[in-house]
Amino acid sequence: MPDADTTTATAAGRKRLVSGPGLLLVWLYGVMVVGAVSRSAFQISTEFGRAPLAYSLSAVAALAYAFITYSLVRGGERARRAALFCCGAELAGVLAVGTWTVLRPESFPDTTVWSQFGMGYLFIPVILPITGMLWLRKR
Repeated sequence: MPDADTTTATAAGRKRLVSGPGLLLVWLYGVMVVGAVSRSAFQISTEFGRAPLAYSLSAVAALAYAFITYSLVRGGERARRAALFCCGAELAGVLAVGTWTVLRPESFPDTTVWSQFGMGYLFIPVILPITGMLWLRKR
């Protein structure tokens, strides 16, 4: 079991990512985690057969949001790089699913978090990874 001095030194050695705008990013990602997890858990448990692709994609979005939130809170260079990579993957997913739902809406009997570029979430799913990548690159 690590002693208090080791734990303090490890935490102090990591560069904080949750200061200034990073705090707002963590808060917004946390809200998205709650929204996406709640939505996908409910839909998967009650009506998965109706739209399995849409509900599975909402669960993937929830995992991405949770990982990014964890990485931001954890801090350090390695966590920053992981969050930056995951923000890029998230943006790619939002753009791919958003385009797919606009061009072929019949493929999705129900919406996902990323449908129409996150329109059901005030476009936060498309804005958040861009903002996150810009902020993480400056850190």
